Amino acid sequence: CNNAFFNETIYSVGLQPHAVAVVDVNNDNKPDIVTANMGSRTVSVLLNTGNGTFSSPTDYSAGVDPRPVAVADVNSDNKPDIVVANFNLNTTSVLFNRGNGTFSSATNYLVGGGPISVAVADVNNDNRPDIVVANYVSNTTSVLLNRGNGAFSPQTTYAVGQHPQYVAVADVNNDNKSDIVITNNFAQTVSVLLNIGNGIYSRRVTYSVGSNPSTVAVADVNSDNKPDIVAANAGSRTVSVLLNTGNGTFSSATNYSVGGSPYSVAVADVNSDNKPDIVTGNYNSNTISVLLNTGNGTFSPQTIYPISGDPWSVAVVDVNSDNKSDIIVANRNGNTVNVLLQS
Repeated sequence: CNNAFFNETIYSVGLQPHAVAVVDVNNDNKPDIVTANMGSRTVSVLLNTGNGTFSSPTDYSAGVDPRPVAVADVNSDNKPDIVVANFNLNTTSVLFNRGNGTFSSATNYLVGGGPISVAVADVNNDNRPDIVVANYVSNTTSVLLNRGNGAFSPQTTYAVGQHPQYVAVADVNNDNKSDIVITNNFAQTVSVLLNIGNGIYSRRVTYSVGSNPSTVAVADVNSDNKPDIVAANAGSRTVSVLLNTGNGTFSSATNYSVGGSPYSVAVADVNSDNKPDIVTGNYNSNTISVLLNTGNGTFSPQTIYPISGDPWSVAVVDVNSDNKSDIIVANRNGNTVNVLLQS
């Protein structure tokens, strides 16, 4: 393959960055970096200064033990806001974008026990993004509907599997309603909850994956216009690919080897062949794995890239406007984000 990742640049952020999102927060058409820092109870915002270089971080207070982060415009002012979840407070925090990539103090909403992952998507088709949270301790997912102006209704909760670790929201059965896909860390499964309308969800259907599934991505990997599931299994050093067989049902998992403790996965086209590839951050082996899509939703063996640090969260975005996907990693123990530009 022609793609290679190097030119690694390291930026300091807050303590123990647990998650990274890469989104343009100041409307200059350059993707910026946002991390949730569980150790310092902050979010860090690093503005893209051009050519894939970033400013020093500006830190904003969040709640206690903020772990996940999502960035989306929740109050319809065309400025992306920050949503985090605070594991030890059982809350989600919304920080509104005041313009120029600066943010307000947090507004908090109660969710379930141990919120560990958050997604922001319009689940009831009212053109307002809602919040969906995976609650690790209470074994539930919370749905908070957006009432307008970025205010959210009290949560509705749904039972999922044992210790849900990560949540993704996507329309998996092509009915124009956003469904929920969640990894259950102790159950070795993913749960699919279909949206039956108005942001109300059916009972979960579970599918077996590898050991200790940590994160999940939902993307069409075999070009049949049906979103598939890719789960990273921290306990078995694998990723599981479950192809969508129609109506939001999925095939048995096909597993591919990656590095040690893949706590994060992203699905994006990294070699510009219009087929989504798989990228994992391998926490215990200090590496990134790239698995190229060979067509029909099958993947080549991993290519391994060593990095400086212990990747806990990974994003794949073109940050230097060269039409090639770059890799951004949050290193939880190193208190850094690493930017790997594709050559």
